[in-house]
Amino acid sequence: MSTTSTAAPTLTRVLAQGKFETLAMLKNGEQLMLNIAFPIMGLLALAFTGFLDPWANRYGVSRVDIAVPGVLALCVLSTALSGQGIATGFDRRYGVLRFISTTPLGKGGLIAGKVLAVLSVLLIQYLLVGALGQLLGWTATVPGVLMSLPTLFLGAACFTSLGLLIAGTVRAEATLAIVNMAWVLLATAGGILIPTDRYPTWLSPVIDLLPSAALGNALRGDYIYHSFLLLPHLILLVATVLFAALATRFFKWSA
Repeated sequence: MSTTSTAAPTLTRVLAQGKFETLAMLKNGEQLMLNIAFPIMGLLALAFTGFLDPWANRYGVSRVDIAVPGVLALCVLSTALSGQGIATGFDRRYGVLRFISTTPLGKGGLIAGKVLAVLSVLLIQYLLVGALGQLLGWTATVPGVLMSLPTLFLGAACFTSLGLLIAGTVRAEATLAIVNMAWVLLATAGGILIPTDRYPTWLSPVIDLLPSAALGNALRGDYIYHSFLLLPHLILLVATVLFAALATRFFKWSA
């Protein structure tokens, strides 16, 4: 009787890894706070205060209409940059990446599984933020939703690449510090939650060049104007190619 076993098909392996990565992110308390609780708290804070009123009055929309695209952009930042960056950094430190890369899953399958996990968590965030936004008065339109999907996918690719670049080149503790600091800075002043048109004149064009501001601006264009804003999408695309190329070149599978 033969005891030889064969590896599962590639797609099955990737889906299994994606399911494992997704559950690992959702079961981790810190990740749950970062990916779910903080964006929800942010949306509630922006909806029940007058902080966004100057922008809402200027654009002729409600404050929730300004808040929801920004919070969805924050979800991408939380999951793709902070979530995957921290998880990958500590997986690399404990030798998990080196071990898995020698299995039939391989390096490509591992990365595909991580991308699948980011998209799965992002879908959950999208549904939660969208549902809460509806309760707060946000009206999702079909064109806005359809236009936002490729923008969110591009943003996820951009910040996942950046997260893997950081996690694959510095120690796990440094990754933790860098991505958490980046999350705070980009969420508060990186053009994600609020448009930059009320920033100082000299500062606004600089912030708009950041991938964070580009993602926020692109989503606000999708939802509020139903308009494809070329420059923010172009910035995101260039940043994605750059971060992915650097991650491919410098990522180290073992610490």
